[in-house]
Amino acid sequence: MQQSPHPSQSWSPTSAPATDATGLQQTYTAIPHVRPTTPLLDTIDSPADLSALSPEALITLADELRLFLLYSVGQSGGHFGANLGVVELTLVLHYLLDTPADQIVWDVGHQAYAHKILTGRRERLTSIRAKDGLTAFPERAESVYDTFGVGHSSTAISAGLGMSLALRYQNRPQTVACVIGDGAMTGGMAFEAMNDAVQQDADLLVVLNDNDMSISCSIGGFSRHLAMLWESGYQVDITEDGTPAIKKRPDMQTFDRRKRHTEQRAVPKLEDNLFKAIGFTYFGPFDGHDVPELLRVLSRAKQVKGPVLVHIYTTKGKGFAPAEADPVGYHAIGKLPADNSKAEAAPQPAPALKYSQVFGQFLCDKAEADNKLLAITPAMEEGSGMTEFAKAYPERFFDVAIAEQHAVTVAAGMATQGVKPIVAIYSTFLQRGYDQLIHDVALQNLDVTFAIDRAGLVGEDGATHAGVFDYAFLRCVPNMLIAAPKDENECYHLLNTCYEYEGSTAVRYPRGAGVGAPISRPAECYPIGKAVLEAQYGDMQAGTHIAILAFGTMVAAAVDSAERLTDPDSSDFIADCAVSVINMRWVKPLDTEMLERLIADGVTHIVTAEEHMIMGGAGSAVNEYLLNDSAAYTARPCVIYNIGIDDRFIAHGSPAEQLADCGLDADGIVRQIRTIAA
Repeated sequence: MQQSPHPSQSWSPTSAPATDATGLQQTYTAIPHVRPTTPLLDTIDSPADLSALSPEALITLADELRLFLLYSVGQSGGHFGANLGVVELTLVLHYLLDTPADQIVWDVGHQAYAHKILTGRRERLTSIRAKDGLTAFPERAESVYDTFGVGHSSTAISAGLGMSLALRYQNRPQTVACVIGDGAMTGGMAFEAMNDAVQQDADLLVVLNDNDMSISCSIGGFSRHLAMLWESGYQVDITEDGTPAIKKRPDMQTFDRRKRHTEQRAVPKLEDNLFKAIGFTYFGPFDGHDVPELLRVLSRAKQVKGPVLVHIYTTKGKGFAPAEADPVGYHAIGKLPADNSKAEAAPQPAPALKYSQVFGQFLCDKAEADNKLLAITPAMEEGSGMTEFAKAYPERFFDVAIAEQHAVTVAAGMATQGVKPIVAIYSTFLQRGYDQLIHDVALQNLDVTFAIDRAGLVGEDGATHAGVFDYAFLRCVPNMLIAAPKDENECYHLLNTCYEYEGSTAVRYPRGAGVGAPISRPAECYPIGKAVLEAQYGDMQAGTHIAILAFGTMVAAAVDSAERLTDPDSSDFIADCAVSVINMRWVKPLDTEMLERLIADGVTHIVTAEEHMIMGGAGSAVNEYLLNDSAAYTARPCVIYNIGIDDRFIAHGSPAEQLADCGLDADGIVRQIRTIAA
């Protein structure tokens, strides 16, 4: 790599402190409720402040940084295990590199909290994920040290390669370092980038953070390959002049979870590893928690020219015993409850089911009745509610790793062989498999059901994870059916309806808990493309008759709004006004008979409401029909108004704050309707 003028480059192993094998001093067992004392960390306001520290001090700093992370994430909630696992790596990278001139690119961004702390945002970290606080992921607008905005996986090597090539073109001798996890490395985009980096002979340092985890456990041939490299007992070390040298790896902690990958498998020669075969110079594996070792290895690797990959292994949740024992459960945590341990806890009602749980229940129920059902996920088993199904039907469960495009086309291939695949995928991640959805599924009208979780606004994860484009990109595709349930019960039955339909379908449901609607069994099939009159308020012969066409999650807010608009005791009352609320259920096909009937019945205003972008969304579908195809509207036009998300990305905040910001809560709907009808 090209050299950077940082004073810490002169570090040598002779200055290494006497520590244990990991270089870690503390393992914590509890998350502090009050800000801990961190005297050394408090002196670090930018990466430049690290240059005055000795390697011994870096180890002390790592402990303080880890303790502060425990405290701050306990206050804010957020990604947890991955951040604890990269404390030492983050410190060493900022110690050795001259950031922000040198560029660090974080893949996904789950692990960037320590980076934020070291780059001037320490005292704001408790605001992370809150409205007007720090973003959940690196964001260029937030800090000059955030070189690339992320949130989706497997992008860092492509972005870093682009930076490196642009710097080379401009004759700017700066280092680009990409940090990518073993889970994100399973995404095809990462391999495309590595292939091109070799073709371009780019100066690029890739640090592979191998913790045998993505959000769920890593799976597949790539994970087995990494495990076999580790199990060999050897490493490709880096000599002082930057050349590879195979040697016996120091005695290190055995990760029992890796043994499942390597039983009955021959250990490969390190020189035959995948990265070297592609054309990268490979070094590793090294202990990612050993500060002196990281300093030695990375200070040399950053000066090697061409594409270089340094393979380190870490423990997700390192330094916090409960997270080390349960890395999946501690992938992310909520805010700590107030410390009221002495107060008697009040009894709490049973929580409503999460929509992912509803999907999981449907999956198990349907699989018991239909042996043609197969289920696919791109590395989101737990998040999509599929754990029980995976245990009960392991031969019918397919986790394809972080490979959304592949997941969609695998489902298409399955559907050609007489089975009925369901793809469980988040809305924001389905965007990555859009070409496959069009070309491989819909074009062939294959019998694939998409269970689309995290649709709509997603709260604290912010714009990168918001699923607010799916109505638009799905409804323009021929052969697609799109269902939008209002609650848990409708979600269950619409999943069944779409599954039973022989063709390409999608059910779109939100993140988190529902409204508490009980699920009726057995599963029904709803009429396809038929809306339901949810409620009516006021005198239907009133001079103003408003029909609110509510899609999915907007039904409850629409009903609340209708009550307020027609209640004489409400400050929002509109005189001589009636309001009908229609639960549309389907974005495609649209219930055009309902639209014709509403206009024939004398509706004066049609208002659409959706938790989605206005442009191209469900309201646009209503507009298109009324303006182009409706005989009733041509004969008797009425006011049309669309409520949704306007042309902007919505910043992170609580779900309630985001809905209010977009005018999608009851207050916002009432305010907008009064503007056009009062």
